[in-house]
Amino acid sequence: MYVIDMTKLKKEGEFGSKAWGEACAAASVKILEAANLPEGLDWAFTEHYLYPPARLLEGGREQAGYYILVKDGKISGGDGCPDEARAVNGFHISARWAALCNQSGAFYGTEGQRQRSADEAVMYKSIEAYLGRPNPLATGVKGPKIYWPDEIGGPLMDGKEEGNGLHNIAAAMQIASPEFADFPVTKMRVPIFDEMTESQKKAFLELLQVEM
Repeated sequence: MYVIDMTKLKKEGEFGSKAWGEACAAASVKILEAANLPEGLDWAFTEHYLYPPARLLEGGREQAGYYILVKDGKISGGDGCPDEARAVNGFHISARWAALCNQSGAFYGTEGQRQRSADEAVMYKSIEAYLGRPNPLATGVKGPKIYWPDEIGGPLMDGKEEGNGLHNIAAAMQIASPEFADFPVTKMRVPIFDEMTESQKKAFLELLQVEM
């Protein structure tokens, strides 16, 4: 039986929202606490979502994102991307909210992840062609070198082919964001830029904070 029971999860908030990020972090901490991690293992995860809708930063919130931190034998996590976490080797990403939001609500295993990446590559190329310049989306890993040891990845990804694992847990708790309601999307929920109307293309680029 998996640490997180998918049938007991509920919708917490939009991708990048405080409620959703805190729920993702709490689930991750619970999984790692049950994993009996080896002594001396320090690791961190941060996801920072750039240019989110203003509603996600209400209440004085400074960042849209969440973190997981394993340090000095303590496992913690929560809202934001604190410097303490970003300074620890692990996985750290800083990407435009709109470039990841909708597809993060899709459920998948290894093959689905490959298809999502392929769909996103098409999206990026379509935007490049439309703008006539190299891909302007700020996706990718930022910060320390990627460090994803089996002791961490194993527990967090456990059951991903059966619908469990951190990505699917996060997707199960994600509420759809209204900006994507009318956009054409792939089975992996990736926006299909070439199938958008001209007004939709402009709206999507505005969400991405990409200048025309």
